Amino acid sequence: MTPLANEHAALVASVAERRDREAFATLFDYYSPRLQAYLLRLGADGATAEEITQETMVTLWRKAELFDPGKSSLATWLYRVARNRRIDIARRDRVDFVDPAEYALDIPDDKAPDADGQLDAQTREDVLRGAMKELPEEQLALVRLAFFDSLSHSEIAARTGLPLGTVKSRIRLAFSRLRRALEAGGVEDAV
Repeated sequence: MTPLANEHAALVASVAERRDREAFATLFDYYSPRLQAYLLRLGADGATAEEITQETMVTLWRKAELFDPGKSSLATWLYRVARNRRIDIARRDRVDFVDPAEYALDIPDDKAPDADGQLDAQTREDVLRGAMKELPEEQLALVRLAFFDSLSHSEIAARTGLPLGTVKSRIRLAFSRLRRALEAGGVEDAV
């Protein structure tokens, strides 16, 4: 086992035995951006990826005692939980195919673009891009490292030489600014 895997296994043990919030926060900060990026790569939309990431981390909090470092790494365990949850959601949301010839139904072409959805997405993207241009460079750089490079807060701190608390507070401030810009632009639930 790698030193990082050993450290994470010890943190999970602290969560399981003592409900150690600081240990959980460390694990959350490390795994949340990675899980979300993984789910996005699997094809989940942003909101679903965020929801599944949150549910996966809640599972870690509630069922930390079920993690066995002898069977897998924590990363493997969490990615499996997230993947299985994504599959469950896909199965739940699946609509069975109905043959229009058999029932003589007029079913719209699923491949036709949803104009409202495209407009909403484009508006959200435009507002978000504009808001990102307004961020101070030190916040923008950290947001890029966290969400485009999928680095944890600890990795960002190590790479930039900034204290971990500074990294966290700058990212939090950036998200507050982005959220306010989106709300002012009439776009909700984007950040």
